[in-house]
Amino acid sequence: MRALLMIDVQQGFLNPKQPIRNNKDAESNMLRLMEHCRQKEDLVIHIQHLGTAEDSFFLSEKNRTFQKGFGPQGDEKVIQKFVNSAFIGTDLEEYLHQQGIHELIIAGLTLPHCVSTTTRMAANLGFDVTLIEDACATYALRDPNGHWLDPQNLHYYNLAALNHEFAKIMTTQEFLDM
Repeated sequence: MRALLMIDVQQGFLNPKQPIRNNKDAESNMLRLMEHCRQKEDLVIHIQHLGTAEDSFFLSEKNRTFQKGFGPQGDEKVIQKFVNSAFIGTDLEEYLHQQGIHELIIAGLTLPHCVSTTTRMAANLGFDVTLIEDACATYALRDPNGHWLDPQNLHYYNLAALNHEFAKIMTTQEFLDM
């Protein structure tokens, strides 16, 4: 059995103070992916980040809520986390084993942070992981010298680092066509 992990598709990422990002189509691809997985009766699990840092975009209840169309439907599980990995401090691994899940499809926000960390841990825990590259997005980041790094280049770097060792990398359309 397989499950789709939708990571942190929350209002805080719509904050205008966020830096520029790549992949403006990420959310539409995520919606297509969720619809497909629901039709196939795959589990859809929603990961929700609850920020605790003073400068977190996820301190307020409003920013913690899921973006429109990304909340759970029916009995879809929500996993709340306080760190980058959806496995740390949560019952996600136990829940997946109880449900007989061996394969994970991962999408969400943001690739260099919670998506990448969760993908790495999932692979290390023995799950077969597929990361949907265009159903994720990356924001520009500052390097240690304060220079902005291009979000598309960061996205490619993270995909390259995850490819084969931690996950199969596919586009939304490639996944839907399987």
